[in-house]
Amino acid sequence: MARRSDTQGRLDDAARAGWLYYVAGRTQDEIAAAMGISRQSAQRLVSLAVAERLIKVRVDHPIAACLELSAALKAKFDLIHVEVVPSDPAGTSTTVGIAEAAAAEIERWLKKPEPIVLAIGTGRTLKAAVDQLPPMECPQHRIVSLTGNIGPDGSAAYYNVIFSMADAIKARHFPMPLPVLCSSADERDLLHLQPIVQSTLKLGAMADVTFVGIGELGVDAPLCVDGFLAPDEMTSLMAAGATGEICGWMFDHAGRLLEDPINDRVASVSIPPRESGTVIGVALGKRKEKALAAALQGRLINGLITDEATAGHMLSL
Repeated sequence: MARRSDTQGRLDDAARAGWLYYVAGRTQDEIAAAMGISRQSAQRLVSLAVAERLIKVRVDHPIAACLELSAALKAKFDLIHVEVVPSDPAGTSTTVGIAEAAAAEIERWLKKPEPIVLAIGTGRTLKAAVDQLPPMECPQHRIVSLTGNIGPDGSAAYYNVIFSMADAIKARHFPMPLPVLCSSADERDLLHLQPIVQSTLKLGAMADVTFVGIGELGVDAPLCVDGFLAPDEMTSLMAAGATGEICGWMFDHAGRLLEDPINDRVASVSIPPRESGTVIGVALGKRKEKALAAALQGRLINGLITDEATAGHMLSL
């Protein structure tokens, strides 16, 4: 217990030092004097605050090159909303930068005073974005999950974000009480007839704004790694022309949904029509390029949050 108390006390000190540095604009010497510690200790506490994610930094200054790429993407693909963040040439993460930008855009929608329906998909990028959201009170809104919340072994799907979102956002949340993929088309149809599922399906279809990840395909793709599809099923899908997926819905190189037994088992809400709302895809990196290009060309999304390198590739198509 003493060790736990010591750890909590150090995190409290780190949070205080981080607040003084990033919010109050104090120097490390001023923090040391205010907290009665050495300058080196103040420096370590500020670093600890960042390492423990007690401090979340958002850069609000628009970068001209990113703005130019955003405008070009809007024009090329007839998009409503585009945000391009700087690329990290040495970075390997597929979420850093766009997760923060997606969180800021989600927050902007949630700050609207008029009631909205916000639909959200699943995946690592959206989970990282939701983890960036500050606590908010917005009981006028409804937040609905587009995808099932149950994994292949019956456990809660780890990267389904609706429950994480409910921890921070005080609004009405509507999870999809279904598996991500049903065992058969008949099972999917039967489950979709249940009244509690019907209401979620209808709510998702009327979303004012939707945030989705763009999934790449392959035996090392998340759908296989997380156990939703067997490697032979993935190989068969790709042989049939599948290029990417959104909320489990498989589409080809032109962004057309496949007529395939796998799509017949998807329990997700259909991708909301872009004619009646904003559908924002969140993705970056070479692994996502083919899937993202297909989603853009097929007009499956009308908004995009990505990075400079990915934006440049989309414009070169």
